[in-house]
Amino acid sequence: MSILVCDTDCELWYTTAAELGVKVIPMPYTVDGVEKMYDLGENTDFKAFYAGMRAGSAVSTSGLNKSVYTEIFRPWFEAGEDILYIAFSSKMSNTFEPLAAAIADLEKEFPKARYRKFDTLNICLGAGIMVYMAAKFFAGCGGDIDATYDYLESIVQKVCVQFVVGDLRYLARGGRLSPAKARMGNVLQAKPVLHVDREGEISVLTKVIGAKKAMSFVASEFASKYRPTDGAPVYIVGADCDDLVEQLKERIAEIAPAAEIVTQPVGPVIGAHCGPGTYGIIYTADER
Repeated sequence: MSILVCDTDCELWYTTAAELGVKVIPMPYTVDGVEKMYDLGENTDFKAFYAGMRAGSAVSTSGLNKSVYTEIFRPWFEAGEDILYIAFSSKMSNTFEPLAAAIADLEKEFPKARYRKFDTLNICLGAGIMVYMAAKFFAGCGGDIDATYDYLESIVQKVCVQFVVGDLRYLARGGRLSPAKARMGNVLQAKPVLHVDREGEISVLTKVIGAKKAMSFVASEFASKYRPTDGAPVYIVGADCDDLVEQLKERIAEIAPAAEIVTQPVGPVIGAHCGPGTYGIIYTADER
């Protein structure tokens, strides 16, 4: 037997993950000192979360510790499953150190077990779209984790993630921008368009002034780069900014009328870093 594993930082909707048969590890976030586990939207109050951020709630994220990973993975090792864990970018978190320690201990205890981890070098639905595509491939190849790993390697640089942050102060909170620059940028209506680069890190794709120019740039990038790949949908996500999501969806539908376009909220683990008002697009291309 073999299984695919992901975590909720991949942001696949809970019904999609269930339909694909993927095992999901919940990831934690904290609101005003109370820790919660993201459930891929099943019972998440997105409006309340982002309203809290706008009102000044203290939000943060953290990784899982070694004992939690051991508890999660032990039953699969005991059952003799071949395991392929499709993970978000290792450049974005230190959670993979305790994971590696837990797996090392379990492999000593279960020496015949087979475990592989694939680094998607991506976040949010950039990782999620790869889980989606891998799960389809996995089902078609008889659950071969090695063949699925090789398939993931063939598409890892074909997944584009671009997003626009609504309020720069949230980037300042995360240390990606100084508070002074964030304040000045907001006054000037600066809108950096960010993306996940080939190394799996967030970087600035371009800087424009004004929300309309930012969306026009995102749509233009999509028009020049989008390539349908293995039935993958186009995802448009938003952090409590339904109007912007709808505007972008309309523009993308004009550019690629045959594309399946899926819209959904940005989850609280990702949203804690980018803040309300952020929107983004995830799609396949010849290269990032």
